[in-house]
Amino acid sequence: MQIIVSEVIWPEGLKRLREYADVFYDPHLWRRKKELAERLQRADALVVRNQTRVDVALLDEAKHLKVIGRLGVGVDNIDLRAARSRGIAVVYGRNANATSVAEYVMAAILHCSRRLFAADRDVRAGGWDRSRFGGNEIFGKVLGLVGLGEIAHRVAKRAMAFGMRVIGYDPYVTPFDFPVAETGVKRVDFSELLQSADFVSLHVPLNDETRHLFSWSEFRQMKPTAWIINSSRGGVIHEGDLAAALEHGMIGGAVLDVLEKEPVSPEHPLLGHDRVVFTPHIAGLTQEAQVRTSHLVAEEVIRVLSGQPSLYSI
Repeated sequence: MQIIVSEVIWPEGLKRLREYADVFYDPHLWRRKKELAERLQRADALVVRNQTRVDVALLDEAKHLKVIGRLGVGVDNIDLRAARSRGIAVVYGRNANATSVAEYVMAAILHCSRRLFAADRDVRAGGWDRSRFGGNEIFGKVLGLVGLGEIAHRVAKRAMAFGMRVIGYDPYVTPFDFPVAETGVKRVDFSELLQSADFVSLHVPLNDETRHLFSWSEFRQMKPTAWIINSSRGGVIHEGDLAAALEHGMIGGAVLDVLEKEPVSPEHPLLGHDRVVFTPHIAGLTQEAQVRTSHLVAEEVIRVLSGQPSLYSI
């Protein structure tokens, strides 16, 4: 058995894979597409993160591939239809980083409300502007969740503990699903969410339905003080329209952990906005989450190679 790991994996997962099979690990292999394709000709499994493009051309080289392991949740970099047609299983780190992403969203909400880092920089520069950095409470504010899966459920629980009112939009969630029936998220239509929320947090995959889900028409409906937080996928937001919305004062600001093209280009139109906070795709990248993800995916890859059904397949 041979397993190719083309991106960063935490030591716990790598150790488990090496206990089972011969592993070729190079966290930069995804950059060398020709070499990756050549190595896949003999591989039984491929483990990736979000940079490796597992498309038809790559799968055509992988004649013996039985399983693809995705070290994370989003699978928009994997052609699922092509994999299925070749009998290749795709397993992923379902829920392993959900707590970390939920905590990131809460950190973003608090950052937008109480600008502690800006206040710190001002004090260090000799300032003492109390009126400028007083901020706002999040108690009583409305959090709108777009997508009501496991991460949104955990965000809602934490937001409610702060006294926030939580509403959500998800066309695939019914009144009897747990985020609504058990957690207490109020289901609303998309327009009501946009018009009511003080914070909008995105928790959807990137596909044909969600690409540029937020563009000019959506920003026009939001409160001029509202912040949008994206820890899902960059393509869900039309970044040019977001820049224009900020220039026109249509929304309060944005916290972006993901972008359409990563890393960010120095010419990106949003870099000049002081009401945009950037982070380098780290919402689910805590140490704890990565240990869980690497171990979970390693175990599921091994299950498939051993002829057992995966508990976390797509």
